[in-house]
Amino acid sequence: MKTFFNIALIITSIATVICVVLQNRGVGMGSIAGSDPGSIYTARRGVEKVIFNLTIVFSSLVVILVILSILLLN
Repeated sequence: MKTFFNIALIITSIATVICVVLQNRGVGMGSIAGSDPGSIYTARRGVEKVIFNLTIVFSSLVVILVILSILLLN
């Protein structure tokens, strides 16, 4: 049971990191200083929306797996 939670946490953590990196790929350095006018509001469509939703799902799974592993394994 402990091995299952460890493997599941590793896989979901890696998937979360990949999704976050894919989301930030189009962000330039100009947005840090606020000089990017396109960063005010943009609608998520297509692949960007799918990656955004996957990020939410994977991060939620990480939190759930951590809570379950704490409750069940201690």
